[in-house]
Parts: sequence; structure tokens; C-alpha cells
Amino acid sequence: MDQIDIDVIVAAAQRDQSIARVLREICALEATVRAGALELVGAQLRTHAAAEDVIAVVQALRRDDIARRIAERLGPPE
Repeated sequence: MDQIDIDVIVAAAQRDQSIARVLREICALEATVRAGALELVGAQLRTHAAAEDVIAVVQALRRDDIARRIAERLGPPE
């Protein structure tokens, strides 16, 4: 996932505070907890035939570098 993709995620979060809240909480989790939670989210999304780009974002959020960069842009959970 490159900077452009992160820019798109952050832009969506800035437009919708419910997205921002969820992303802040997810990105603040410890890496293994975040990975486990996102595995469950990904499984649920796959059962509902979610768009591939949505699944790709969920998978990318498992990476520490991605989560850290998004958290830096959005700030800490409220």
C-alpha cells in the first residue's frame, strides 16, 4: 500500500467521523490484537462479498507501518 492509498483512507476518515473513530481505535491496538480483530472483520466481509478494495484495506491495516502512518495522520482515539 503506497502513500496515495493511505491518503485515500485518511481522506475518507476526514469526511466521515464514524470511519475516523473506528480507524483510530484499530490503529491504536497492539499488533497481534489488531491482526486478530482484523482477521475476524475480514472473514465477515468475505461472507458478504465485500469489494476487493475494502478487503485490501482491512489486510493493510494489519501492517504496523500502515497502522502507524494512519494513526499519525488521524491522531489518537478520542
